[in-house]
Parts: sequence; C-alpha cells; structure tokens
Amino acid sequence: MNWLTNFVKPKIQALINKKIDIAENLWTKCSKCEHMLFHRDLLANLGVCHHCDNHMRISAKNRLHNLFDNGSYTLQEMPKVIQDPLKFKDSKRYVDRLKEYRQKTGNDDSVQVAYGQVKGHSLVVCLFDFDFMGGSMGMYAGQAMVKAAELAVKSRSAMLAITASGGARMQEGILSLMQMPRTTIAVQMVKEAGLPYITLLTDPTTGGVSASFAMLGDISMAEPGAIIGFTGARVIEETIRQKLPEGFQRAEYLLDHGMLDMVVKRRDIPETLGKVLRHLQGSLKVS
Repeated sequence: MNWLTNFVKPKIQALINKKIDIAENLWTKCSKCEHMLFHRDLLANLGVCHHCDNHMRISAKNRLHNLFDNGSYTLQEMPKVIQDPLKFKDSKRYVDRLKEYRQKTGNDDSVQVAYGQVKGHSLVVCLFDFDFMGGSMGMYAGQAMVKAAELAVKSRSAMLAITASGGARMQEGILSLMQMPRTTIAVQMVKEAGLPYITLLTDPTTGGVSASFAMLGDISMAEPGAIIGFTGARVIEETIRQKLPEGFQRAEYLLDHGMLDMVVKRRDIPETLGKVLRHLQGSLKVS
C-alpha cells in the first residue's frame, strides 16, 4: 500500500498535471468576452480576439516584428545607467527584482529602441515593454528616449514612441520623476530638427508616461480599448465623489473628446503609419 501511495500515485499525478499544463498553454482566454482562443489563431490575428475584437497585450518582440517591413529592424545598444541608486528594498531588493525581469524577458530594461523601415520610410521606435516591471519609467527609459531622439536627428528619420506603462518606477524615487522633463526635452530635439514625432498609445498608458512624452505627438494614435490616463478611475471617483462617464479613459472616449487624432486597429497600424509619414515628411520637404 505504501508503494502504491508513495510511488505509483505521484507518478500518475505528475503525468496528469503535465498533460493539463500543456493543454492550458495551447489556449488563452479573452480578457473581454472570455472566449477560449487557440494560441496559433491568436498569434496569427496579432493578439486580437476574433470574437469581440479585443486588442490583448502582445510581446515587444511580436510588436516590432509586425510593425517593420518584412519584420526587419536593428535594436540599438543603450548606454549604461546607475543601477539601484537609492539602494531600494521592499519585499525584495531592487537589484534582485531587475535580475528577475531580465531573466524573464531577455531584455536589459523596460524600453527598447529599434531602427528600420515602415512602408519604405525610415523610422526610429522607442518601445515600452509592459512585461518588464509594467513598462515602468526609470533612468534607463529616460536614457533610451534621448538615445532614440539623437538617432532620429542623426539619421533624419521620424520617431515613434509606443507606450505601455504603469508610469514612473517607484524604486528610483525622484530620479524616475526627473525622466518626465528629460523625455520631453528629447521630443523637443526631434521637433526642432523638423522631424515628425508620433505616438502610439497601447494598453495601458498611465502615470508619468501619459503626463509627459506620450501626449506630445504631432500625431497621436491609440489601439482600440486602450486605457489612457494619469491615475486610475477609482481614485478619481473617490477624489471628486462623482461617477465617471462610461468608457472614461478608454481610447475611444479620448478620441471623442479631442485628446487623440485616431484610433487604429493593430492590423492597420503599419499601413496607417506609412500614410502619416508620407504626408508629414512630404509637407516638411515642401516647406
């Protein structure tokens, strides 16, 4: 009996659990309509639910591959910044948390800078990865925005910021908040050079990111249903003691109230971006 209990039963349970894990990895539940989506179908549809058109979050790698012509781009190496300048510790040390996310994502931090062609137009992209500490903005992110702006000016290319962020990174305190004016200066560098600066706001774009460079685009685009705002709706309701309108802080609401120029479905972003770049760069040449 001990042999059956201690040896045979655990082996059978391990096989069953393994089969369940494999089966679950093949399917994803839509966060909106709760339909089960086969992972290959979801990947082929660019992370968009084919039942309700819900634009679910996708990885930074997939986003860059879907954006650039033929999925071809060059990632730029970022200058090093000081790690853990405040020696911060909450439930774990900040340096340990960084190591954890670097192993998880394979990236140095929450922002990547890529250079390539979109519909034949040169483009520098500064992309926030929500999988890395919620796409939070610290000193690395500020440095990345400056690097992207310098590359855009040097190569005479347009610059695109793709945001997905919970805001400033608390583990870097006031130093993370200082990146708000720094990223704004980076944007100004691009504009003073007579180059287009475009923003694509994805779910979510909040906090210090929305309060700085995310809302400064010559053209501001967003994906359908993206949450965009400075602080959460619940906090606002508790502060003003009023019920907020339906769909408040969603991309469509902001479009209706003049805060965005367009809401674009994910599959249409490269084509739309190509048209925008053609018009903006064409008008700059004429002037």
